[in-house]
Amino acid sequence: MLPYIYNSSNDLISTPSGSHGKVHAWTRGFNSSEVHLCALVLVLAVCVGLLGCGTSTSNSSSGNGSTPTITSFTADPTSINSGTSSTLSWAAAGATTIAITPGSFTSTSASGSTSMSPTTTTTYTLKATNAAGSATSTLTVTVNTTGKPTISSFTASPSSITSGASSKLSWVTTGATSIGITPGTFTSTSASGSTSVSPTATTTYTLTATNASGTVISMAKVTVGASGGPLAITTTSCSSGTQGAAYAGCTIVASGGFPPYTYSVGTNASFPPLPEGMSLNATTGDVSSSLIGGQGTYALVFVVTDSTNAQATQNISIAINGNNAFLASIFPSTSIFHHRVDAATTNLPVDTSPAAPMYSGYLPATVKPFFGNNSNAPFPNGISAIQVPYNQANVAVSTTLYQSYFTSGPIPANAPVEGTSNSTGDRHVLVYVKAGGGNNPALYEMWQGIYEGGPWTDSSNALWPNVSSNALTPQGQGTSDAAGLPVAPLLANADEVIGTGTPSSPTGTIQHPIRFTLNHMLNYWVWPATQTAGVGSCTATGGVSIPVESEISQSTPPVSCTMSGPAGEIYRLKASVATPSCASSSPQAAIIITAFRNYGIILADNGDSGGLIGTPDARWNDNDLACLTSLTLGDFEPVNVSSLMVSNDSGATSH
Repeated sequence: MLPYIYNSSNDLISTPSGSHGKVHAWTRGFNSSEVHLCALVLVLAVCVGLLGCGTSTSNSSSGNGSTPTITSFTADPTSINSGTSSTLSWAAAGATTIAITPGSFTSTSASGSTSMSPTTTTTYTLKATNAAGSATSTLTVTVNTTGKPTISSFTASPSSITSGASSKLSWVTTGATSIGITPGTFTSTSASGSTSVSPTATTTYTLTATNASGTVISMAKVTVGASGGPLAITTTSCSSGTQGAAYAGCTIVASGGFPPYTYSVGTNASFPPLPEGMSLNATTGDVSSSLIGGQGTYALVFVVTDSTNAQATQNISIAINGNNAFLASIFPSTSIFHHRVDAATTNLPVDTSPAAPMYSGYLPATVKPFFGNNSNAPFPNGISAIQVPYNQANVAVSTTLYQSYFTSGPIPANAPVEGTSNSTGDRHVLVYVKAGGGNNPALYEMWQGIYEGGPWTDSSNALWPNVSSNALTPQGQGTSDAAGLPVAPLLANADEVIGTGTPSSPTGTIQHPIRFTLNHMLNYWVWPATQTAGVGSCTATGGVSIPVESEISQSTPPVSCTMSGPAGEIYRLKASVATPSCASSSPQAAIIITAFRNYGIILADNGDSGGLIGTPDARWNDNDLACLTSLTLGDFEPVNVSSLMVSNDSGATSH
């Protein structure tokens, strides 16, 4: 008998060598026809088995058994938003390894799952493999790149109402195909918009924004309550304060409306801000300061805003006493700025130069005090000055228009500004630095100063680095006023007038000329001025023109001038002019009138003719100061001080 070979692969029978593929049955007890019938049955059985393998693709390797069968390959969910995941699950029979592409996922488990996070729509292929071959199956995960909508805002205005009133719900969304607001049935297809609601009780509304990728929500609350009456500020006054000291405090109190309240100072430039150095707590309404910088009376507007955004206002004045005694110590006692000019004690003659007298058209003008308490309401009236310690920190100072003596200086944040920061005028800022730490006392002055939240800007500035000396600024270089003079030591101030007395019974004296203005100065200056800004021209002997904007001498005056009243000229009240009768009941004015006789007034700038300049101060009595208007510019005469001059670069006097 010949041996036979059995093949465990899908081949039914392996033939012996030389049989050329014919089917043979090598067995005893069967005849030829029986063998052929048996072989035919086996072949048919194999074919039927092969026809039941399903739709998955398989690749077989002849002679190695059956390829794997994939019974399922699914994605859950089949559609996702970008940034989310889908779970891929499989079940296979006869596989030794599983692989999913794209990617590098592999497994030896016949069934299982894995998470995929495609960023774009992706077709995944599952490959099940064994020694006989492989089978594959595919599926697609769709990625929605638009994502859910976004809600930029959902607000209620007002957020608090009385019963029966309305509130507007407003929304702004992106990517939404529909909008819904509950409670209620409101819907919209607009990405932004508003609708009115009138709840009878406090209600929280929910905005739902929807698109194909999903929904997002936002909430807004409308509070419904009973009104507490009209909103109002019940505070009507605040305590006064003193420059250079802490403030005792004031609390702005409101009632009515719908608390909570928010407090602020009105931003209308027709009213002043808080005095420099003071602040308002927006939540409590407390007005406070650890160091007041301002001086004078500030009639400002306080504002209260309730939770419905309703507002009420109240005008309240805050009066600040100045602290300017230091001004008397600027420059030595030998300075022209502290020298008497009355004829009785000095024998100084009238200046007969054609340049000296005030222009005749200005002589009828009255003396007008451009300083006081409430005389320039609602703003403080006058030019403020502040004293700082020798170690006051320097800050940057940028000058935008004219000369600059310094690019940084000890200018504090609470330095008062002439007319306040709401002014559109000269806005002088004057800072006196006390001596100490090896440093001399100094005077910093700015014109059109603006505080910039740390640094300052100005249109021009000037510096006297040692005011214990008589040094003037260089000729023609200019200062913070038109005459090239210092401003601070020439101001009338309440401290020197009151002295050791009281505002109603002052006992002080003024020992310096007081700066004043004319509509136009002559376009020349005389000592102790160092600059001018005026009109007109003069000629010297022989008809030679004197260059304008230059110094002219009182000792060798011009021959003729087309205008008169040079910068720096000192004028004294004529001895023949009687003291106005009102002075007997105006003690502050009486002291100033005495100064007119003894120290005079000095022409310092262009402005209203007869404008007399001093500091703002809550201690000034405006009715008292009004007595000064009884005098006119025609009551004054120019003084020739040339005999006192040592040098035009120094304020020192010879005797």
